[in-house]
Order: sequence, then structure tokens, then C-alpha cells
Amino acid sequence: MTDRIDDESGGGIDYISVEESERFQGLKRMQRSFVFPLAIFFLLWYFAYVLLAAFATEFMSQRVWGDITVGLLFGLGQFVTTFAITMWYVSFANRKLDPVATEIREELEKAQVRS
Repeated sequence: MTDRIDDESGGGIDYISVEESERFQGLKRMQRSFVFPLAIFFLLWYFAYVLLAAFATEFMSQRVWGDITVGLLFGLGQFVTTFAITMWYVSFANRKLDPVATEIREELEKAQVRS
């Protein structure tokens, strides 16, 4: 089995060269430069929440208003953060990633029609 996808006539699209192209590599870099820092931030935020819940029970059980505690607010903050990161990524992908990906895909579709 080969990594290159060619039709029987020797033509076709060389997907490996597309993947190794500067534009595709730039697209991957752009996506990773957004995703990795946010993933690290979220994991630190999540582990801080878990560690506080395990080792700072007095702090987490402090009442803020009625039966609402600091721990409950931090827990709800996890959900809010998840949705905020998701919305931010979708916005980023729509503005930055999708136009480049669409150009690459359209070029591949044109090359496929020609072969």
C-alpha cells in the first residue's frame, strides 16, 4: 500500500505533496497556535478547580449568596469557559481557517476534474 493516491494513468492528486505544501502547513500552524494555548489554559483552569475542591474545602464551601458557594460558582465557570472557548474557536475558524481550507479544497477539486 502506498501513501500516494494516483489513478491508473499515473495522474491524479498527490495528497502527500499537498499535505507537505507551505499553505497546508501554514493552515495547520495557524490552527495549532490557537488550539494548544487554549487547551493548556483550560487544563490548568480545570486542574485548579479539582485541586481546590480536594484540598481547599473551606474556601470552596464558603457561601457567596444563600446556598451558592464558591465551589458551585467555579463549577459553573467550567461550563461557561467551555462554551466561551467553543464559540471563540468557531469564530476563529470561520474567519481564519475556513477560507484557506476552502481554497485548498477547491484547488484539489479542480485538479481532480482535470485528471
